[in-house]
Amino acid sequence: MRGGGTLLSCRNGNDFCGPYPASSEPSVRHAPVVMFSRSTSFYGKSMCMGCQPTHWHHRPPREDISMRLSIVCVLAMAYATTIWAGPPVVVLIVGDDLGYAELGCYGQAIIKTPGIDRMAREGMRFTAYRSGAPVCAPSRCCLLTGKHSGHTAIRDNREQKPHGQEPLTAGIPTLGNLFQSKGFATAAAGKWGLGTHEDGGDPLKRGFDHFVGYYCQRHAHNHFPSFIYNDGAKVPQAGNTDSDTGATWSQDVFEKQALDWLDLNKDKPLFLFLPVIVPHVALQAPEDAIAPYLGQFDDPPYLGGKGYRKHAHPRAAYAAMVSRMDRMAERIVERLRQQGRERDAWVAVTSDNGPTHGGVGGSDSTFFKSTGGLRGLKGSVYEGGIRVPLVVWAPGRVAPGSTSALDCYAPDLFATLAEIAQSPPKATDGISFLPTLIGNDGQKKHEYMYWEFPGYGGQQAVLAGNLKLVRTQLNSKKPKTELFDLATDRQELADLAATQPADVEKLLKISRAARIPSKLFPFPALDEKN
Repeated sequence: MRGGGTLLSCRNGNDFCGPYPASSEPSVRHAPVVMFSRSTSFYGKSMCMGCQPTHWHHRPPREDISMRLSIVCVLAMAYATTIWAGPPVVVLIVGDDLGYAELGCYGQAIIKTPGIDRMAREGMRFTAYRSGAPVCAPSRCCLLTGKHSGHTAIRDNREQKPHGQEPLTAGIPTLGNLFQSKGFATAAAGKWGLGTHEDGGDPLKRGFDHFVGYYCQRHAHNHFPSFIYNDGAKVPQAGNTDSDTGATWSQDVFEKQALDWLDLNKDKPLFLFLPVIVPHVALQAPEDAIAPYLGQFDDPPYLGGKGYRKHAHPRAAYAAMVSRMDRMAERIVERLRQQGRERDAWVAVTSDNGPTHGGVGGSDSTFFKSTGGLRGLKGSVYEGGIRVPLVVWAPGRVAPGSTSALDCYAPDLFATLAEIAQSPPKATDGISFLPTLIGNDGQKKHEYMYWEFPGYGGQQAVLAGNLKLVRTQLNSKKPKTELFDLATDRQELADLAATQPADVEKLLKISRAARIPSKLFPFPALDEKN
């Protein structure tokens, strides 16, 4: 709510007054009311009509109280739409290798994304949001646990045998746990990548009531799979043989599961996590999704290689995959509208890291201008590898068509969603940007933001104000240290390290203090200096 406010409820004085009124059918009698005060939080202070505020030293005359209550109830009609009218629903959609500029609202000229573009027109678009890491598993870990990559349990992709990746360490609460603790029903559909149903990383053990998708990233990257897991059970997919095409596209399964789950739980508070598997290669999409792009641009065939599947129209297939993700977001928003829940909804769309390296699996980030001119791609701590789109849609709370240039990253999204759930975590590296979303003053900012990645040669980055320190090739005998001023050099082309050594040393000092060495993911080039 804009400006903050004290939350009242036009109900009997004996009723419990919380942030979520018991009835999902708002009325004047039962509508929450906002009395504005700059000092209050997003939810404000909740009290019943029969309660006497502590700052009243004398009881007002009865007729004065009646007049005040009449005014309050009239104000309810004007302000009730800015707060919960029914059980809240929070949806987090995370694209897989979706680049910063691969959505229309971020300047994409070829790929059509009308659903998310509309969400941006009706909500807020962030221009300086970053993922927690430049590849899949550590990025998901940062987002789900609220830690930066110098503190998080998973710091790189690591395969397990016979399948799966390194499981999320036991005892670390996830977003799912935080929502569960507040009575939310929780579900996830898509690519997990943080353990399997056979170990402690199972999403059903990490805060989610229901999971449909893949535990193992390797299984997930065939979009016409022979099976999908449903709460640990392996479910065959009709018409699919793990070939280039098939009858059942995995993302359509996740979309249907998500919509059905929203319908089955439409009277409950919900948290839905959708780590979809597009546009990650292999290049596979339904024919009806590819058709609109055929003949629209030059599209030489991809002949396959390095384990990736060939495709006659690789650029059209890639565009189709992004557009199909957009359709999922659009249909979820539309379903919430149909249910009358849009005023109780927060829907966020983002990505786990930057776009796939040019040419891998037939992808073509150069053709689509996927990074919007930013340096680097997936696997890189340059901006192109970590700066990703973030669109937040929350009618009545987030101003339509708004844009934020706040420097923020995955741990902050964790903290923001935790605040929306009213479930503050015990420890996080994130700072909630809820004040930015709802237009309140007093947004706290980071003194620094931190990334480390032992893969791809060994990398580290620190952003403090406008200055960004980037260290690469750390696993070699010739490590490279660069300094950039992002205020004037967003593309990270002008290295200032030689001319600003004091700033380099300042950020190096921050980088040493920011991290804790990991036994699971040793990083000798950094561990030896801590």
